Parts: sequence; structure tokens; C-alpha cells
Amino acid sequence: MPETGIESRYVLKNGKRLRLGYTTGTCAAAAAKAAALLLFRGQADETVELVTPKGIALRLEVLDPRLERGRASCAVRKDAGDDPDATDGILVYAEVRALPDPEIEIDGGPGVGRVTKPGLKLPVGAAAINPAPREMIRRAAEEALAACGQSCGLSVLISVPGGAELAKKTFNPRLGIEGGISILGTSGIVEPMSEDAILESLELEIRQKRALGWERLILVPGNYGADYARSALGFSDGELVKCSNYIGCALDMAADAGFPEVLLIGHVGKLVKLSGGIMNTHSREGDARAELFAALALRAGGGAELARTILDCVTTDGMLEALRNAGLLERAMTLMAERIDLHLRSRVRDRLRVGAVVFSENYGELCRTGPAAEWLAEGKSEG
Repeated sequence: MPETGIESRYVLKNGKRLRLGYTTGTCAAAAAKAAALLLFRGQADETVELVTPKGIALRLEVLDPRLERGRASCAVRKDAGDDPDATDGILVYAEVRALPDPEIEIDGGPGVGRVTKPGLKLPVGAAAINPAPREMIRRAAEEALAACGQSCGLSVLISVPGGAELAKKTFNPRLGIEGGISILGTSGIVEPMSEDAILESLELEIRQKRALGWERLILVPGNYGADYARSALGFSDGELVKCSNYIGCALDMAADAGFPEVLLIGHVGKLVKLSGGIMNTHSREGDARAELFAALALRAGGGAELARTILDCVTTDGMLEALRNAGLLERAMTLMAERIDLHLRSRVRDRLRVGAVVFSENYGELCRTGPAAEWLAEGKSEG
């Protein structure tokens, strides 16, 4: 297999060198260029050259070239590098045919999803080929036309064998994209464990909820929060948006999308960090749980010995137990709620109202902040 041009390119993540890959958008654009060259030259090249929006030049292998009855198609295999991408190894096909007018028409075929709900960057009914990949495909098609001295237009149909089944492993069902995967990639390059990709998916889901008319966004950091929201508070899966550790970013996205209200439901192991103003709750960004609990214990009236006991605890349940044994659990949780409320309001300013519900598996609900109690007393949810 020929070199692609990214074999020696890596990113460093937690001290490890992880190989870059390329996106489905890059595959689609490269396949479109290869198919157009085949259409007008009558012979397929072994590789096709493409420069990604990130400025990285690639030389990708052309697979399964076919030419018949005025149509040509080629495929390019997705390589996600060292990223655990569900689409790694798939074939992305492009079929092209000439058009009399000098325009580039781009659509999705089998295995490429269709947008069924508003709020995404594409209109309802459109093929789930995002704007950046569409521009890549258009540019690649124009390069092929110029190389062959053609002034006509092109119809480009992108398809992904097995894409409908593969889509079940992606965010597409939650986003209302049906029938296949999305063709993605703003830079054309996959960076392993890309935070940008996670945040992009989160923003899409939040924006879509707002476009569907939701007035109150319900955020949960992960499965613990989702399970509690369902079992204890009566919410359904469809009402919840998982924001992972990116609580601050999710609040900003909600404000930008126009949400007037956000309800956050999460485990104390995550949300106690908010009492210290830590808005990305991943441990590598700040794991001050014991220190924050110790500070709460002191503010609740505990002494140095209690603070030392808490600092020696490994789990938040152990910290809660220490507070309970000292008779200070309720007071400390009230103080925690006040601090969480302070920092949440500081983050969103006057852009929206935000409340939180904090719980523990062993101790149940620990506190509600801001308007959370008022909202939950309504006995209904938005959406």
C-alpha cells in the first residue's frame, strides 16, 4: 500500500505518540477526485493526491475503480490513525457523472444518513455530508475537471457500504440522522481522542434540542447522572444530554443556542468540583475533591482532625461518611450547594438560569441548587 503522507505525523497525548488519521470527508473528496479523473481519462490511477483543509498533503490509494455507461466510481479506505473511531477501515465510495452546466452537485447514497430533524448545520432532508466535507468534495471535483480540461459540471454521489448498521454505533440516532453515517471532518485530519470532535458532537445535540423547541436543557455528565435522572427523577433517555466532563463548555453552548434554562444532574464526585469553580471535571484538569470536602467540613464547623480524615479518604462516599459521623453532612451539603450555585451563575452570568441536582449512590440526593427545586416541583420536564 502506498504511503498516505501522514505516516510520520503524530500528536502527543498523555505522553504517548499517537498517529494521525484522515476523516470520512477526506475519503469522500479523494474518491470523488479519483472517480472524476477516471471518468474523463478512461483509466484509473493507483493513488490520488489531496490537500486537506489543515494543509496536509495526502496520497491515498484508489480502490475498486469502475467505469460504465457514462459513470465512474472509486473508493478510498478510511484510516483513523490511533483514534478509536467506529468508522476506521470503512470504504467510502464516490460515483460521478458529467452534467451539462458547470456546477457540482453533491448528494448521499446508500450508507450515508439523511437529516430528519432541524437544528443541524444541514436542512431536513439533506444528506448528512457536513459543510466542510462538501467544500472538500467540490474543490476536489473542480481540480479533476481542470486537470482534464473539462468545463462541464459533475454529479457526485457518496455512499458507504454497511453505513446504516455502522451508524447505530455513532451519535446519529440521537441527532435524528437516519439511514447511515455522517461524512465529517472540518480539518480533514483525525487527531486521536480529539476533544474538538467530542465538543462538536455535544454542540450539535444541544443546538438541535433548542431547534426542536426545548426551553430547558437537561445535562448529565455521564451514565451515573443519566441513571439517577431516570430512576429518581423520572426523566427519559430522550430528555437527557450527556456532556461528559465539559460542564462549562456545555453551559456556554446552551447559552449560545438560546436556552433560557439548564438543569444539571450529576454525581457528587463530579459536581463537588463545581464548588471550587472547576468547570472541566476530568481528573487531569483538576481533582480537588478531597480538598474541597475538607474545606466544606471546616466551614461547616468541623475541626482539623475531621479535615485530615477527609483528606485521607479515597472515595467521595468515604468523605460523606466522615461528615455524617461528625454530624455535619447536612450543613456541609448546604454550603456546597451555595458554592456550586455561585460558580454556575458566574459562568453563565445573565445568559440563562441554571440549577443542579447533586446525588450519591449510597446517600441519595444531597442537594439542589438555584431553581432546581422549583423546576422539579413542577412535576414535568420540557421537550
